[in-house]
Amino acid sequence: MDLATLIGLIGAFAFVIMAMLLGGTLEMFVDVTSILIVFGGTTFVVMMKYNMGQFFGAIKIAMKAFLFKIEASDLLIEKIVEMADAARKGGFLALEEAEITNTFMQKGIDMLVDGHDAEVVRNTLQNDIRLTAERHDTGAAIFTNFGDVAPAMGMIGTLVGLVAMLSNMDDPKSIGPAMAVALLTTLYGAVLANMAAIPIADKLKLRSAEEKLNRNLILDGVLGIQDGQNPRVIEGVLRNYLPESKRANGTTSEGEA
Repeated sequence: MDLATLIGLIGAFAFVIMAMLLGGTLEMFVDVTSILIVFGGTTFVVMMKYNMGQFFGAIKIAMKAFLFKIEASDLLIEKIVEMADAARKGGFLALEEAEITNTFMQKGIDMLVDGHDAEVVRNTLQNDIRLTAERHDTGAAIFTNFGDVAPAMGMIGTLVGLVAMLSNMDDPKSIGPAMAVALLTTLYGAVLANMAAIPIADKLKLRSAEEKLNRNLILDGVLGIQDGQNPRVIEGVLRNYLPESKRANGTTSEGEA
């Protein structure tokens, strides 16, 4: 669970709701017409921009903003160094029984065990990285579009409310509801865009970048193992992926010396 996403989302809505309660009651800020215009209209406008698979697939991708847990890069390095040491002593077949939790790393090691050429391994893993990044980028783009369209739908709702109000100036009772639609659609559009869609899109971009970094790390590690490089050399290369403060804290397994 990503606590930053969850706490940020709950905290933002909590403060807005508290402000509403201080100004009156929540019922004042609920209007079915405005909800239909903003939430319904935004959903279908964004759907027009993608195919159905991409649109509904974004829901699954969005869960990464809340539930995704990235593996620590230093732990990945330790595992790669451990396998590099095992491969140096017993060959690639010694890696066949290695316990690997990372599916991308498992895919690369399986290719080594199967005896694929370095170029085949590199191209296969690079294509996997590229295609995964493209899927994640599409998911993030859908929520970015929600952030772009929601305020526009709010403005459309505002115009609808103003037209309704101006068309019924002779009926004072209709002015209030029409003005409510005009103002609340703008509010709903701003809330949907700035408190949900855009933050989720930005978090998905961050998660995609983190995962891409780890996969490139694994790619370099797998190719280093295939090339028969010394585990210490592999570790030194891979530690360049870590923040500066962690690079000097490397440890090598026994038998690498």
